Amino acid sequence: MGETIQIEAADGNAEAYLTGRAGDPGVLFYVDAIGLRPQIEEMADRIASWGYVVLAPHVFYRDGSAAELAPQGDLREDGAREAFFAGGLMDRVQGYTPDRALPDADAWVRTLLEYAGDGPIGVTGYCMGARLAVRTAGRFPGTVGAVGGFHGGGLVTDADDSPHLAIAGSTAEYVFGNADQDRSMTLDQVAQLEETLQAAERPHLNEIYEGAAHGYTMADTSMYDEAGAERHFKELEALLSRTLR
Repeated sequence: MGETIQIEAADGNAEAYLTGRAGDPGVLFYVDAIGLRPQIEEMADRIASWGYVVLAPHVFYRDGSAAELAPQGDLREDGAREAFFAGGLMDRVQGYTPDRALPDADAWVRTLLEYAGDGPIGVTGYCMGARLAVRTAGRFPGTVGAVGGFHGGGLVTDADDSPHLAIAGSTAEYVFGNADQDRSMTLDQVAQLEETLQAAERPHLNEIYEGAAHGYTMADTSMYDEAGAERHFKELEALLSRTLR
């Protein structure tokens, strides 16, 4: 359904996957730590099939092309996902700090708006992408009307620039599907997220997906949970429908 385009981002040209019909409401899709790959394109195509134009940028463009950084083996095999993460992936994730991510977000949103129809856009993010989605909503109040964050990690920290603090300045409705027993997003942190959403008076769902591991939406890894993935698609479709249409 889609095509690969080039975007002039903050520090060079970045690949992005664009899918859907121009003029439909826009959705910005933030990848998980594994990055832009066929699994992401398939998920973006599914969202586009609901009547949206979807942009999934290669956020790690500073480190190499999407193909160069993509896993070479099958991450559904025993130990393969863990080995891939141990091969330097987390250095890329930790290096994608707000001072890089936020200027990039300007480019992603600008490009999406070139293809999308009038009105607010949605942002959905996975794993580290959930953090990026929340920060983007805080950077673009009045433009971002919906945020989905699924198996997000590090949404709540003690840092002065913790992602959850961006919620107060946003105008979005939120849906969070937190993985059960996720060390990167504990039950206490989920509770803090809930308090922040309520204090900001943002409409939201902030739920625990019981039995779903971190990474549950990603069918190309060993963490995939079909029930959790399908629940996420149902919640996301409903969120986009009530906010962007």
